[in-house]
Amino acid sequence: MLCATARVQYMTEVEGTGKMPAFPRIGGMLLAAGGSSRFGSPKQLALFQGKTLLRRAAETIVASGCSTIVVVLGACAEACKEEIEGLELNIVVNDQWETGMASSIKTGLAKLIALGPDIDAVLITLMDQTLITSEHLAKFAGVFNSSQSPIIAARYSDILGAPALFSRETFNNLLQLKGDEGARSIIRKSPGVTIVELREAAVDVDEIRDLKT
Repeated sequence: MLCATARVQYMTEVEGTGKMPAFPRIGGMLLAAGGSSRFGSPKQLALFQGKTLLRRAAETIVASGCSTIVVVLGACAEACKEEIEGLELNIVVNDQWETGMASSIKTGLAKLIALGPDIDAVLITLMDQTLITSEHLAKFAGVFNSSQSPIIAARYSDILGAPALFSRETFNNLLQLKGDEGARSIIRKSPGVTIVELREAAVDVDEIRDLKT
């Protein structure tokens, strides 16, 4: 399923062709399992502009229009569950979140595949990138639909990283991550990554003072 804005654009492009468009099915994964060691308290529950970081990021990915959405929780899981109650998403708890980001990615992807075994790609987002909007996330669906690129990554401050979309052909690579390895390690090793310029992704929350920027 294309995200909403990309779907409208694509319908315009195919109108008059006499063919039914085939929409890729993109699962969304929000990573929110970390222990916030540098932050000093559960970052997921910190307030930013009237909402917790977790609620804000969850609402953003829900509004992006991805076909199935999984939020990966870990530290303070019960309190975090309450914070995103009522949203159209699926929660999975990574009991091994302390081993590093790899376990959260693998837990989230396994859940997405179980819920939607026919998904064509996964869009991975982070909880603490406060300037990312649903429109930004919708861009990745549009780029994937037009390019069918195996990896589409945001570029900001000379970094390629999240938000990032990984096609089905890369799922095995994601499932083989270990320890503190994140999806960025796969991006770095992959030739021909399609880039989405997204300077807003450079803004994230690492310390309490970052909530005031």
